[in-house]
Amino acid sequence: MASQEREVQERLLSESEDQEVEERAYESDEKVIIAVSDEDSETVEDDAPPPPFSWRKLWRFTGPGFLMSIAFLDPGNLEGDLQSGAIAGYSLLWLLLWATVMGLLIQLLSARLGVVTGRHLAELCREEYPRWAGIVLWLMAELALIGADIQEVIGSAIAIRILSGGVIPLWSGVVITALDCFVFLFLENYGVRKLEAFFALLIATMAISFAIMFGETKPSGKELLIGTLVPKLSSNTIKQAVGVVGCVIMPHNVFLHSALVQSRKVNVKRRSRVREAMRYYSLESAAALAISFIINVFVTTVFAKSFYGTKIAASIGLENAGQVLQEKYGTTLFPILYIWGLGLLASGQSSTITGTYAGQFIMGGFLNLRVKKWVRALITRSFAVVPAIIVALSFNSSESALDALNESLNVLQSVQVPFALIPLITLVSKDEVMGFFKISLSLKTVAWIIAAFLIAINGYLLVDYFASEIKSLLYGAIVCSILAIYVAFVVYLMVRSSVLPVFCKVSANSTH
Repeated sequence: MASQEREVQERLLSESEDQEVEERAYESDEKVIIAVSDEDSETVEDDAPPPPFSWRKLWRFTGPGFLMSIAFLDPGNLEGDLQSGAIAGYSLLWLLLWATVMGLLIQLLSARLGVVTGRHLAELCREEYPRWAGIVLWLMAELALIGADIQEVIGSAIAIRILSGGVIPLWSGVVITALDCFVFLFLENYGVRKLEAFFALLIATMAISFAIMFGETKPSGKELLIGTLVPKLSSNTIKQAVGVVGCVIMPHNVFLHSALVQSRKVNVKRRSRVREAMRYYSLESAAALAISFIINVFVTTVFAKSFYGTKIAASIGLENAGQVLQEKYGTTLFPILYIWGLGLLASGQSSTITGTYAGQFIMGGFLNLRVKKWVRALITRSFAVVPAIIVALSFNSSESALDALNESLNVLQSVQVPFALIPLITLVSKDEVMGFFKISLSLKTVAWIIAAFLIAINGYLLVDYFASEIKSLLYGAIVCSILAIYVAFVVYLMVRSSVLPVFCKVSANSTH
């Protein structure tokens, strides 16, 4: 075991030297220093326990988890929350809780991969899979990112239109939102901690805005508690249940978190330091997702209290949510329409910037692009902004069309879920990649069960969508052909993940 661990560590160190000519998530001088006393240590066999818990160190590790949690609070999630509350009442809060727990486990695996290897998921996928499969995975990741980004940009544009009293049209809001790329680039030049502080401000804005709405509408605390603790699902709320679960795992976020954790300088030569990093990242990720869960509960319960059982419940979306709240509650201490708009703006702005961030890592990792960050940020931004402007011009005055578009984008992202989860679980289970920190058999089993559940949920959404959209035999044949290719590639990834480790072991034994 010791010799195997030494081989893995030597390979990782050799790879880190080779990365001088490769794209990296963060340059050495960009990283936050955690400890300097052992940075030059050559110790590899380090079985010492991690250093004692330190609040100061937790603070220095805090940041990546909160950036990751923004994907749980983007406009798509907020729309899922309000529709869940309006149509299903408090009954799906338990599912929101467990979906967040599942999301936490997946994100912790992503963080573990980044900490141990010093590389992120996109980079490792480029090396793990044949070139053709890597290109397909990159295209799928880009499609998922574009779909998420369009929702986020449109969500921000809707918020700008609300806050301007309808003066600024949707397409202008999209252009204004596109400029946040320059805010991102400006803050990034001042260090990762400044960027993280900006995101913390946006999360706090969301929390305060939706907490004010919660306080003004006064949802039932008893029903909230029952809905969170007692599982309940009816045939009338299956679609909302699928939406709640489907919104939690964002494919681009799985890639993002494995890169974000590399913003801290961790001595991967020492097991104790790796253990320490994983412990602190686990704590801050859990805290971040706990806050995101509370914010999602605020939104769900506000609409559950206000519209559950009403005739307009099924017609509420991001576009008219603030207006229907204003009509119901009038002008209270704070105009609820503008409170909703402020929270939605913070959600859209934060998620579009993290989308730009994720796009940089995905493009750089899969293609090994060595270009300046501002160039890559502009390329990534244009991928979402150009389609979003087209959407805004096409659907500027049609709320139903925007809702239909949002459903299509949800399906687009659901399609991509296996292409993030399967490579992630495959890589964190491999001796050759993780060495001593390979996940245990029990954790691997749980991870595959969660992945299978999430893939099945998103598969249901995919089938349900296309079943309702197929209008002709020709269109049905085209869709079925595409689905067959899609399923074949998913099966390839799963078979490869189970067959390759066995093949490697047989090859190793035969050489000895």
